[in-house]
Amino acid sequence: MLNGQVAVVTGGSRGIGRGVAGELATHGAKVFVTGRTASDLATIGEGTIGIRCDHTVDSDVEAAFARIAQDGPIDVLVNNVWGGYERMVDNGEFTWMKPFWQQPLWRWDAMFAAGVRAHYHASQLAAPGMVARRRGLIVNLSHWAAQKHLGNVAYGVSKAATDKMTAHMAAELQPHGVAVVSLYPGMVRTEKVMASAAWLDLSNSESPEFIGRAIAALAADSNVMRHTGKVLVAAALALDYGFIDIDGKSPRPLTLADV
Repeated sequence: MLNGQVAVVTGGSRGIGRGVAGELATHGAKVFVTGRTASDLATIGEGTIGIRCDHTVDSDVEAAFARIAQDGPIDVLVNNVWGGYERMVDNGEFTWMKPFWQQPLWRWDAMFAAGVRAHYHASQLAAPGMVARRRGLIVNLSHWAAQKHLGNVAYGVSKAATDKMTAHMAAELQPHGVAVVSLYPGMVRTEKVMASAAWLDLSNSESPEFIGRAIAALAADSNVMRHTGKVLVAAALALDYGFIDIDGKSPRPLTLADV
């Protein structure tokens, strides 16, 4: 259990982040959730506190973390916020799978500003309290696209940057007892995925809460430093820690070969 711990989930008003926030709260943590839409934050559930925050606006981020600091130092930071998924259809054309020379340049900017940079900034603000207490966990949500061409160039480069950032942060935080990991979900049954369920194979899919269970297991592990700097797969952690999905199933861990 995570009783007494303070957790922060960025971009947690929808999708994976929402499931992670709810699951961390179920495990006893006091969970702060950032998001851009006040109406979504108002419905995130018991045990969570919503803070409106645009992670591309530094003053918003600093104000959010100042508010969180009123409730004590952060024990768990989940960097889930991400940009670039907007406007898959741009000017009437589906651009996600386009080659890089036909991609809209705003997508690169969004994935780095609202993704990699946002993770970096949130970690900067959370790390001092963790270093002072010599404990803490930072989880950067990432994806197999870091290692294999999936979707488009900007997506792969930004996810690879996330994994590299994890490794370098871990190197600097390891002497202070703070763990940093990249976490790969599988096919997650988010709102957007379920809207296209008729066209997808969901037989080995995961709930958003399943990703939360993986993070809760890491946060409760007294030996979590064995994972620091690594890329972890949520379904593989389920086998390691012995948890299952909310539907009672055990999703098969994906590998690079079958992604």
